Amino acid sequence: MLQKINKGGYPGRPKASWWVDSVNAALCQAQAGLTVVGLDINDTPALTRLLSGKAIVISAFSGHAQPDVKGYYIQAFSSVLKAATAANAGRLLVVGGAATLLLADGSRLLDSPEFPPEYRGSAEGAAEALRMLQQQSAVSWSFLSPAFDIFPGAKTGRFRLGLDNLLTDSDGNSRISNGDYAVALLNEAEQPQHQNKRFTAAY
Repeated sequence: MLQKINKGGYPGRPKASWWVDSVNAALCQAQAGLTVVGLDINDTPALTRLLSGKAIVISAFSGHAQPDVKGYYIQAFSSVLKAATAANAGRLLVVGGAATLLLADGSRLLDSPEFPPEYRGSAEGAAEALRMLQQQSAVSWSFLSPAFDIFPGAKTGRFRLGLDNLLTDSDGNSRISNGDYAVALLNEAEQPQHQNKRFTAAY
């Protein structure tokens, strides 16, 4: 989970520091402007204390290593939402999935017979997280869904933004690099355009 702590004005990366809190914090390396803290995401009271006074909280976690991926995802996100609300965090940005994006016929990508079964658990968990956000008003939020195909790649800064519909190119492909996905998320953190909305990014 990535948090932004404002230190002298908003927006602006040079005037902010970032914290990473994760059950896998040992995999992260501290560097200038970044502090790494290990924390159980389901320890809501501890998470609440950590998030207190934070301008922005970015929730980005995976439950793929868990036996019950969907159950873990929902439980963990519920903890994040409760903690962010109780801590009176300024905004909550969520790294979501593409599964709830709408196809041309109005159906969800998640409901397509071609949806990869190995991602269904986390996709259904993310769908529930989006529903939880939409049904509450205590915390300001944004939920970023990537393109259908998100792949390791550099940031170019050249991509399109949308809302609830899956974005595809002229060949019918829906793609974005993880570098540009990160750019889209940080752009939203620093210059909000989708408050209390889900949005998507793709080439």
